Amino acid sequence: MPFAARSHYLKIRDRSSYAFALASVAAALDIQDDVIRGARLALGGVGTKPWRAREAELILVGRPATVDTYREAATAALRDAVPQRHNAFKIELASERSCGR
Repeated sequence: MPFAARSHYLKIRDRSSYAFALASVAAALDIQDDVIRGARLALGGVGTKPWRAREAELILVGRPATVDTYREAATAALRDAVPQRHNAFKIELASERSCGR
């Protein structure tokens, strides 16, 4: 299974003792010859429920597996995020981690 070979889950939490994530991402990529053939991305902790980042997935497919490609997808995944009163920091947190800032 190609996706199983390249998958990762990143959980950002305030303290290592906390079980819950402030923000998280699950990513699975099918990469062949340094080209992304398939992508599945899900974000958690930043909204009321986890959601697929389908626009980001579309950006990745057919593109080279490079940092620039990943940054473009990360930006797209958060582009339409609408902060609520007490969670605006989570969008910034997810953006910083996903873009390597």
